[in-house]
Amino acid sequence: MSEDTLRTMVDLVASDVVAAIIEDTGVSVQEAMKAFYNSEVFERLTDAGTGLYSQSGGYVYELYKDEKKYGRLVQTEI
Repeated sequence: MSEDTLRTMVDLVASDVVAAIIEDTGVSVQEAMKAFYNSEVFERLTDAGTGLYSQSGGYVYELYKDEKKYGRLVQTEI
């Protein structure tokens, strides 16, 4: 997979997650982006080896919520 293709897929998933954060919490776009882009889930999302970029935004958002709830990424196989 090319770097451009990976970046596009990551951007699509990330935009869904950011939108969900905004909808659920009411924070600004900037706050939602900062929170997600500084998460362990986002770090894994950008790692082509995990394959997380191919999952739905909803799935990735659930992982993000679990990370926030437990203070760490719970699903360690990604």
